[in-house]
Amino acid sequence: MKIVTRSAEQTIALGEKLGALLGGGEIIAYTGDLGAGKTTMTRGISIGMGLGDEVTSPTFALVNEYHGAGKSLYHFDMYRITSSEDLETTGFYDYMDGNSVIAAEWSENIAEALETLGQDILQIDIKRVDDDTREINISWKMKGDEGLETLGD
Repeated sequence: MKIVTRSAEQTIALGEKLGALLGGGEIIAYTGDLGAGKTTMTRGISIGMGLGDEVTSPTFALVNEYHGAGKSLYHFDMYRITSSEDLETTGFYDYMDGNSVIAAEWSENIAEALETLGQDILQIDIKRVDDDTREINISWKMKGDEGLETLGD
């Protein structure tokens, strides 16, 4: 599914719709250049999950944690991850449980590991068209596209 947003507010609103669809146990695998809007989308997902909007980039922390009533969102930056050993040292596997959602920026760096997990993966590719406009391609791996038809509304 391809969606075009024309402002950060629209990207956040799209993220809210996505967040409301997530029940826990999913991995969000982001791809997109620096400044594309991955953290902006994650802010919306956090709001949709009922966790609030205090989302910041995990660039320097490697992972930021957001917790709410029975749900958690773990927002990873995989930019510097270049091997399965690097991924192991992040504690990535320890964050997986049925009540949590993992959002991984620069997921192309861990694509091989993601394929072996057997988890539901929401693939989100964000392309920066101009200062305000983003082209966002969304697909499920494992689940199919169930629920995604509501995003374009």
